[in-house]
Amino acid sequence: MPAEATTAIASPAIASLGKVDRETMSGRVYRDLRNLIMAGQVCPGERLSIRTVAGALGTSMMPVRDAIARLAAEQALEVLPNRTVRVPILTRRRFQELRTIRLMLEGHATAVAAERVTPPALDEIRALHAAFTAEHAHAEPDAGRLIAINKDFHFRIYEAAEMPALMQIIEGLWLQIGPVLNFDLRSKSRRLSDRVALRYHQGMLDGLEARDGAAARAALAGDITTAGDFILACDALLDE
Repeated sequence: MPAEATTAIASPAIASLGKVDRETMSGRVYRDLRNLIMAGQVCPGERLSIRTVAGALGTSMMPVRDAIARLAAEQALEVLPNRTVRVPILTRRRFQELRTIRLMLEGHATAVAAERVTPPALDEIRALHAAFTAEHAHAEPDAGRLIAINKDFHFRIYEAAEMPALMQIIEGLWLQIGPVLNFDLRSKSRRLSDRVALRYHQGMLDGLEARDGAAARAALAGDITTAGDFILACDALLDE
């Protein structure tokens, strides 16, 4: 084959590989940041440094900028006029609206999960509950670990419903509410010291094991409602 023909064919292929590589890196950064936000590992009002995030993930700043742009479009982050990136602070009205929607959608996912959960999935949910219980037993529980396990516990239940479209909507809700959702687990609150979340998690697990969708849904509603009441009573939200 002539050299010119070889060059003409190879160049687009190489360029394409470069684009795929960048897209893959941007996607990984996006997923990592997305999971961080949904799990409540960042606080409302917290400012994110693009350089710091890039350093932590071992990448350049461009994929981080791409990921932040996507997350800003999903209302998970906001870019201020001075180009500072910040985790949004919800208003009380917005928080209450999201809580109402969560009760409906996550409640439905939990009830369906009680019907469809498989033995392997149930074992995973039990293991997550055991980890949550063990962390609670410490004199000084690790708030970051509690928050991460809490998110994994809830999402493993929702995944058991096998409703991917609903799962996407729930993920979108947690993107907006995640940073403030677990505020009660970060603080030394009565809800934490009295193990309120732990009891509701046990109720959800009991409902799944009994294939009782109504009971599992009721326990979830108690978890969401009591957490929301605590957050509303704190100075964690903006007034209208």
